[in-house]
Amino acid sequence: MRVLVADDSPTMRRLLQSTLEEWGYEVVQAHDGEQAFEILSADDPPPIAVLDWVMPKLTGPELCSRVRGRKSRTYTYILLLTSKAQHQDLIEGMGAGADDYIIKPFDRPEMEVRLRAGRRIVDLQTELMQMQEALREQATRDSLTHCWNRFSLFDILAREINRCCRERRALGVIMLDLDHFKRVNDTYGHVCGDEVLKQLVKRVEGAMRSYDSIGRYGGEEFICVLSGCGEQDVKSNAERIRAEVAARPIEWMNHRVKITSSFGAVSGIPPAALTPDQLIRIADEALYRAKREGRNRVSFTAYGDAA
Repeated sequence: MRVLVADDSPTMRRLLQSTLEEWGYEVVQAHDGEQAFEILSADDPPPIAVLDWVMPKLTGPELCSRVRGRKSRTYTYILLLTSKAQHQDLIEGMGAGADDYIIKPFDRPEMEVRLRAGRRIVDLQTELMQMQEALREQATRDSLTHCWNRFSLFDILAREINRCCRERRALGVIMLDLDHFKRVNDTYGHVCGDEVLKQLVKRVEGAMRSYDSIGRYGGEEFICVLSGCGEQDVKSNAERIRAEVAARPIEWMNHRVKITSSFGAVSGIPPAALTPDQLIRIADEALYRAKREGRNRVSFTAYGDAA
């Protein structure tokens, strides 16, 4: 774990560095408060900081206040190193945002124990952030295919409709449905069917632009959202995805499952009153036209203003 050591004394910095490195920490040094703040404001700051109380440009308490005033998802555990032993001084340092303090000259066992406590807090915060990310993933992603779920899909569509309407840009939507998917489940079982859906999403994502979105609308139906795509772009994107899906069988166990999909592609500049439900309904009508015409094909419909 990285630790920032901020002290204007080169001798103290060397002493702290050798001590901390002996305990297995990676040390980052700063020679004044301003440099320490720059390090702690970086994208990946050290999670623990040992700050001298008296430093040029920014004192330890002033630096604590600045660090605590930042909007940051990560927490920095701050240990103030001070020769001040007065009760009021220590209250000031803790009130500025320090987590703990140690009196100079520091006692090695005491320093090690206090850093170990800080490390536990940092580790707990890391675990909490990982749990929050897992919960966010569960709330926004489809549990099987890991593409966007229905709720997130509608949220993405609503944002893109508003943005494209405001900027007078085309919004393309592709709705796709696996052809004869029931046969896959009936022939090979639902475990194989799940694998087919997962591999389908990977193929679609591989054929899409990196900034486009795909979400699971329900069952074997998926929706792709392509911002800024007019008629020709949507048609070519849909055809590329169709070809990628049908290009080769999906291999599962000892089976080779050939799949195709039907596509309803739509594009236009969204009217101000257009809702995600209405746009999906237009794409759904185009999709079922593709199915009526023989499946494994793209059917296009324009909507709203001409793109």
